Amino acid sequence: MIEIPSQIEGKTFTLYDLEKMLKPAGYDIGGNWDYDHGYFDYKIDDKKGYQFLRIPFRAVDGQLDSRGVTVELGRPFLLSHEYQRGLDDNASAGSFSGSFNQFSEPQDPDATFPEKYIDLGKELVRELETHLLK
Repeated sequence: MIEIPSQIEGKTFTLYDLEKMLKPAGYDIGGNWDYDHGYFDYKIDDKKGYQFLRIPFRAVDGQLDSRGVTVELGRPFLLSHEYQRGLDDNASAGSFSGSFNQFSEPQDPDATFPEKYIDLGKELVRELETHLLK
C-alpha cells in the first residue's frame, strides 16, 4: 500500500453527489464497505492481479445505506492484490458459500505495488483534486 497525501482529505460530500461525480470518471464503490465506511476504487490494471487507486470515506452524518448520508474522504492510496490461479482452495461441493463463491482467495492481498504505476496513481489523485475541488 502506498499512501498519496491529497487536498481531498477531510472534505465532505453527500455520498449521492460523490457517486455522481466519481462513477463517470471510472470509480466504483469497492465491495469492502460497511455501514460507517467504504472505498471508491479506480482499477489501474488487472493483468497480474489487480492494481487500484483507493479513496477511503467514512460516514459523518448517517449510515451509508441511508438517504442523504454525508461522507468524509480519507487519504488516497495505491493497493495491489495478487490472486491465485484457478478455483478457491476453500470452496467445497458441500459448502453453501463454496457453491456461490468459487473465486480464488488473494494470494497476497497487500502485494508490492508495481513501480510503473506509481506516477499514474499520483496523476489520478491530482485529476481527482481538480474534479472534486472546483
